Amino acid sequence: MYLAGEANIIAVNGTFVIELVAFIAMIALLWRYAYPQIAKVAEGRQKLIADQLAQAEQRSREAEERLKEAEAKLNDARVQAQEVIAGAAKSGEQLRAELKAKGEEEAARQVEKAKKEIEAARQQAVESVRSQVAEIVVAVTEKVVGEALDVKSHKRLIDRAIEEIGVGGRK
Repeated sequence: MYLAGEANIIAVNGTFVIELVAFIAMIALLWRYAYPQIAKVAEGRQKLIADQLAQAEQRSREAEERLKEAEAKLNDARVQAQEVIAGAAKSGEQLRAELKAKGEEEAARQVEKAKKEIEAARQQAVESVRSQVAEIVVAVTEKVVGEALDVKSHKRLIDRAIEEIGVGGRK
C-alpha cells in the first residue's frame, strides 16, 4: 500500500473499529479486575515500607536513648570510681595519721615507764645507801660513844648525817 502511493497512516475501516473496541474492552477489563489488585498490592507494599520506616525510626530513637542511658551510667560509674578513689586516699591518710598518733602515744608511754623505772631504781639505791649509812653510823657511834642510843636518837643522828652528806636529793 505504501508502495502504491497511498500515504494514509490511519485508515478507518472495519479492522480499525474492531481493534478499537478490543482495546477499549481490554482497558475496561484491566480497569475492572486487574487495576484494583495492582493498586491493592502497591498500597500494601507502600504501607509495609512506611511501617518499616516507622519501626526503623522507633528503633533509632530507642538506640539513641539507650546510648544516652549508657553514657549517663558510664559517667555515674566514673564519678563513683573517683569517689571511691578519693575515699580510699582519705581513709589511707586517716589510717596513717592514726598509726602515727598511736606510735607517738606508745613512745610517750615507754618513755614514761622508763622514767618511773629509773626513779624506782634511784629510790631503791637511795634507800639502800641510807640503810648502809645508818648501819655505818650506828657502828661508828657505838665505837665513839661506847654505848647504844635509843631509836629516836639513832633516827635523828642518821637524818643529820644524810643531810650533811647530801644523799637522797636533800641538802
